Amino acid sequence: MVFFTADQHFGHQNIIKHSNRPFQTVEEMDEVLLANWNGVVKSQDTVYILGDLFFRNNASAEDYLRRLNGKKHLLIGNHDKDWMKKTDLLRYFESVERMVEFNDGAHRITLCHYPMMTWNGIAKGSYMIHGHIHNNTDADYFALIRNMPNILNAGVDVNGYCPVNFNALLKNNEEFKKI
Repeated sequence: MVFFTADQHFGHQNIIKHSNRPFQTVEEMDEVLLANWNGVVKSQDTVYILGDLFFRNNASAEDYLRRLNGKKHLLIGNHDKDWMKKTDLLRYFESVERMVEFNDGAHRITLCHYPMMTWNGIAKGSYMIHGHIHNNTDADYFALIRNMPNILNAGVDVNGYCPVNFNALLKNNEEFKKI
């Protein structure tokens, strides 16, 4: 099974307030995110992480990564620079990229931390899956994203705080874009 996710911000206390997450403490948030991840992702599954996995975390990234199931592919986000310097990336990730294009057998997909307004194959029905915006609907760009059915937000804030498969991503984004 293939899963998509973004913007966990493990270890980041302020993200609870910033994204209105339903957690009292960063420790609670981290444990729920870890449990939710491992509740759906099995060791043989593939997980595309579309950036911002950690930010301002006190525990090492490796302490978290050891606990996360699946074959992980990282798409670098704006908050990934510091922890990446201190982590043996080859030990925990199958790949580390800024952008990836692939075909899952049913869909052409472009992955990037940042939402793009155009991408390869857009005119042929391909999908753009991103992170970065969390659950923010107030920014000017949201009016554009709302009207683009093939651009999908993989952020945990709109996907039940866990990685999701493609069909769940479609469904969750339909709801997110109704806001």
